[in-house]
Amino acid sequence: MLVAANTSAQNARIVADALVAADADGLSSHGVARVPFYADQSASGKVDGHALPGLRVVAPACVRVDARDGFAFPAIRMGLDRAMELVADTGIAAVAISNSHHAGAGGYHVEHVARQGYVALGFSNTPSGMAPWGGSKGTFGTNPIAFACPRRDNPPLVIDLSLSKVPRGKVMLAEKSGEAIPPGWAFDEHGRPTTDSKAALAGTMVPIGDAKGAALALMVEILAAGLTGSHFAFQASSFFTAEGPPPRIGQFFILLKPTVCAGEGFASSIEELVQEILSQQGTRLPGDRRLAQREKSLRDGVALPDPLYDELLRRARQ
Repeated sequence: MLVAANTSAQNARIVADALVAADADGLSSHGVARVPFYADQSASGKVDGHALPGLRVVAPACVRVDARDGFAFPAIRMGLDRAMELVADTGIAAVAISNSHHAGAGGYHVEHVARQGYVALGFSNTPSGMAPWGGSKGTFGTNPIAFACPRRDNPPLVIDLSLSKVPRGKVMLAEKSGEAIPPGWAFDEHGRPTTDSKAALAGTMVPIGDAKGAALALMVEILAAGLTGSHFAFQASSFFTAEGPPPRIGQFFILLKPTVCAGEGFASSIEELVQEILSQQGTRLPGDRRLAQREKSLRDGVALPDPLYDELLRRARQ
């Protein structure tokens, strides 16, 4: 579908790998359900499907990547791979990505880093989706935060969350299927709570922790857009329409070499913390469900809704 919609085969493969990985982890709102939107935007030129990111090392521990109005995934992978070369010597490195697009599941990117033995934090802003607390106009994005920490003899610990109570993509899926959404997810355009998915898309999302979540969203706007020279949420065009200019949002990553800060005992201390958590009945680690779903997907495959599957086939054959 992506190649047919004017995306290079190289970029299409990188994007497809990330979206399939999201579906395998049970994150359907960030999986191949995004492909029709991506394809329409590549076909219209809102996303440059042939863009080759440009990278510069601007300081001993800082990498800047210009996504050049292309897909975020090739730019993020390029920046993180270069930063991992730097952090081995510097102990800390930053990646600032500008002129970017939807970054998919944030955990996908930071897990890639943690599997190489580094701690990673990732931030992305998105087009307007949340109002300042007490307001009704979308000013912040839903602005996901991701964190990954390597573990000894276990997959990395990955924390991936949106600063809205639920990702906006879940509302989009509900609206597409004509379903209502649960109470507490969203406000309408007048700032009133709503369960109407269409009214929710025209309004704003409820931040996690109410005022505290809105404050965190402001922080991410500064990190992901301010520090990268990208569009703030209220300046960015939609991820869901083919019309308009490129969104040109930003991503920002921080990589840490744990032994520089904590010494050689880091891995043991993390396992001690994990065991203390799991010793309490009823607890689990963030990401455990995701890893279990990944194992199931590798064993049984990934189920897609029939309408989405039919649309993917139809578009791929055009």
